[in-house]
Amino acid sequence: MTEIPEHLRKRAEEARQKAAGAAGADKPAEAGSTEATAPGGESTEGRIPVHLLDRSKAAANQPAPGADPAPGGGGAPTPGSGPDGHNQRLLTVVKSGSIQDTKSVPQDKVHVWPHLLVAEFLAALAVTLFTLLFSIFVNAPLLDLANFNQTPNPSKAPWYFLGLQEMLTMFHPMVAGVTIPGIGLILLVMAPYIDKNPSKAPEDRKFAISLMTVHLMFWAVLVMIGSFFRGPGFNFIFPWNSGLFFEL
Repeated sequence: MTEIPEHLRKRAEEARQKAAGAAGADKPAEAGSTEATAPGGESTEGRIPVHLLDRSKAAANQPAPGADPAPGGGGAPTPGSGPDGHNQRLLTVVKSGSIQDTKSVPQDKVHVWPHLLVAEFLAALAVTLFTLLFSIFVNAPLLDLANFNQTPNPSKAPWYFLGLQEMLTMFHPMVAGVTIPGIGLILLVMAPYIDKNPSKAPEDRKFAISLMTVHLMFWAVLVMIGSFFRGPGFNFIFPWNSGLFFEL
């Protein structure tokens, strides 16, 4: 059985003393009144439901445990009695809002399915349709069949590998082909773990934006040099003087 707090016991004792003092007063109580007094002397009219007051009065009129039942009573147990015959006194009715402080925090999140996957599927269909229509009306820039007796000069890799080919002219193949690209990929992989700021504002993501900008600009500059500033023998030239040696 739950133990009643000490401050509630004191309030109940004060209420019993006031009730005992009011019983000896000359002013009779009005019959049939449904007004109740809570511990502390405050009126509880309008706050305690009538059916709860009726249940409390009915339980108070029942005989004590172990006493002989009233004639005709049949000894039936009281509907509102607690364990071991103890009756709980209704102190007050507390609204749930006064004891529950629940604050819902909005979360800017959506499920992957169907919100994200449907959008990605529609985007993939749109790109595929555009590529199909574009390939019907525009021919691919293919060169003639390769002649093994004549090596093209300069011999360049596809444009997306020209940055790597440009680094091979500056560093050892182990450094240009493994070390530098490996360091760049490791930094990009570790970026979400280094910069854990959940904000989407650019001014709050300076590390991530700076890292990605440096990576893209570094690779873009190398690709542009290999595409437009490399001529025969893969030597450095100026395209406005020696011409343009770039083919898709």
